[in-house]
Amino acid sequence: MQVRFNQVAVAALVALGGAAMAQETIEVRIGHVGPTSGAIAHLGKDNELGARMAIEDLNAKKMKIGGKVAVFKLFAEDDAGDPKQGTAAAQKLVDSKVHGVIGHLNSGTSIPASKVYSDAGIPQISPSATNPKFTRQGFKTTFRVVADDVHLGGTLGKYAVKNLNGKSIAVIDDRTAYGQGVADEFEKGVKASGGKVVGREFTNDKATDFSAILTKLKAANPDVVFFGGMDAVAGPMLRQMKQLGINAKFMGGDGICSGELPKLAAGSMGDGQVYCAEAGGVEGEAKKSMDDFKAKFRAKFNADVQIYAPYVYDATMVMAAAMEKAGSADPAKYLPVLAKTAGYKGVTGTVAFDEKGDIKNGALTLFTYKGGARDQVAVVR
Repeated sequence: MQVRFNQVAVAALVALGGAAMAQETIEVRIGHVGPTSGAIAHLGKDNELGARMAIEDLNAKKMKIGGKVAVFKLFAEDDAGDPKQGTAAAQKLVDSKVHGVIGHLNSGTSIPASKVYSDAGIPQISPSATNPKFTRQGFKTTFRVVADDVHLGGTLGKYAVKNLNGKSIAVIDDRTAYGQGVADEFEKGVKASGGKVVGREFTNDKATDFSAILTKLKAANPDVVFFGGMDAVAGPMLRQMKQLGINAKFMGGDGICSGELPKLAAGSMGDGQVYCAEAGGVEGEAKKSMDDFKAKFRAKFNADVQIYAPYVYDATMVMAAAMEKAGSADPAKYLPVLAKTAGYKGVTGTVAFDEKGDIKNGALTLFTYKGGARDQVAVVR
């Protein structure tokens, strides 16, 4: 009996040891930064929810990294769309020893923060920063999963002339890295397509009164007005254009291309009068995965996707996949694998990075608004 008892005890200990080995875990800390306060908090929260959804899905998968079950933990920070707060948030994440960062939302915060991450050797994937400079600073840690402003602004400029028959085009920007950058590229696109820019004005990203610049532009009688900036400023601008009797078509980049814009414009958008582009796009078979994501997002958070939550989700998944392939969450070990990402199938399509960290063959989706909702016009590559 004693021998039998000892055999049972040993077997139990072996089983327990095996279970303990099987459950050995590694904590993986993922940082996310976006403006979850301020005028564009609705966009920042949308991004953060995309990250939370990815973290939940990764933990449900029980992914193994280096033979250990990875337990992903999100470290979320608010940069309020402010460059100084952005670098402070970046340093906080570095001090928290995160293994990677998804963000920031704005180019104006992503660019200065990218140096902080580069100095610390921590990979950063932005789901939405489109200023070309972001990936042209020589940092090996910097990536993005959307097309840049050269593509976005240039395509919109060409569209304004060729498709909207813009003969006299006015340009306004908010003087942020994003707004000015996309407006500059738009202007180049207009001129390259044989269009004429009849006025260039600027405001700031917190302005609410545009009567002076709009009155000045009205005298030039533009048939298209382009705004480089975010939806929180574009909404009031559209209202004031209507009040002043400016009947031009209104265009903008991804910053205005949200589901919230009709509310911010408060009934000042006619059907087919506002056009924008999102730096990303799906078509064909990939459209189903995006539609499924949006339905899942809606069911989970009781909110519709604004713009970039799916790109945040894919960025998080791409980072995790690189860790899994490298067998390590150590930034120095998985960074070279991340840089070679060549065919990750995500909800936004296939993710592959070039030598700068830009997405290869990045798509754009052109939208207009009808009945107070975004209406897809075309996907352009």
